[in-house]
Amino acid sequence: MTLFAATTEPLSATVLVVSGSSLMTVAATIDPMRACNRVTRRRLFEWRLVTIAGAPATLSCGLPLAGQGPLGGEAGGDLLVLVAGFDVLAHVDARTLTTLGRLYGRYRAVAGIESGSWIMARAGLLDGRAATTHWEDLEDFASAFPQVEVRADRFVIDGNLWSAGGASPAFDLMLHLIRGRYGHRTAMEVASVFIYDEAHAATDAQPLVSLGRLAVREPRVAHAIRIMEQSIDQPLTAAAIARRVGISVRRLETLFGRTLGETPAAYFAKLRLQSARRMVVDTALPMRDIAIRTGFSSLSAFSRAFRAHAGLSGSGLRRQSRLNRPE
Repeated sequence: MTLFAATTEPLSATVLVVSGSSLMTVAATIDPMRACNRVTRRRLFEWRLVTIAGAPATLSCGLPLAGQGPLGGEAGGDLLVLVAGFDVLAHVDARTLTTLGRLYGRYRAVAGIESGSWIMARAGLLDGRAATTHWEDLEDFASAFPQVEVRADRFVIDGNLWSAGGASPAFDLMLHLIRGRYGHRTAMEVASVFIYDEAHAATDAQPLVSLGRLAVREPRVAHAIRIMEQSIDQPLTAAAIARRVGISVRRLETLFGRTLGETPAAYFAKLRLQSARRMVVDTALPMRDIAIRTGFSSLSAFSRAFRAHAGLSGSGLRRQSRLNRPE
């Protein structure tokens, strides 16, 4: 039986938090278990928080998070969850990967949250399996691990190996686990604790832009933005986008002006430059590669546009972000 099968038995989990993780992602992993215990008035989840060497993990916001011991000190359990974020592979050494390989057989399932799937792949657990990671890293993840079937889904369950793309998908994965084991009513009550709408399926794509209520207020603009997201590297004209949405260019421009205060072209350019900024700050990709991935015809065109957008060059922003990054 899988961990998602209906039961009344408790589940034991070990949660490894790696330095660079997001506080929100950690909370999205642990708090649904806590809330499940609260709403059912039973200890249906028991968890132990560990770090790589037992020392506090420094989260991406700078806060230290103390664990209850080092990874490897536990006997095993039902579920091992790997929560990671920025610079994940810089925080995980060969000894940790060896420990994970040894622990793999002690757990009924292993889950990688956000960059946790990078750890699983580096440890060889995902060879020939399907997985996801945060949408910003999907292309690099696929390039680094061609033996993994990379999906852009919110979360992926491939047998006893699970992965989720970030904080909100981790919450969705935990609700899916609670729903399978303890029923729809319990999952709804847990979601209600956090005033969270259970609206996402595992196979929903991870969006570059969280549209919120815009998708309800003006679905045609939301549709246009989704089209833009899918063509960052090969930008479409406003006319091509309007055709796909099924309206005229003039109507598309009117809708964008009314809802977002700018033209479709201006919004699309900003979206591409925001994607470029994330790659500059969060990756080591050469500027030429970033220019290609964000649809610029030349490095010089990219450099001019990026400087106008960010106030300094790509290499300058990268140096600045590394100087300001907490140790």
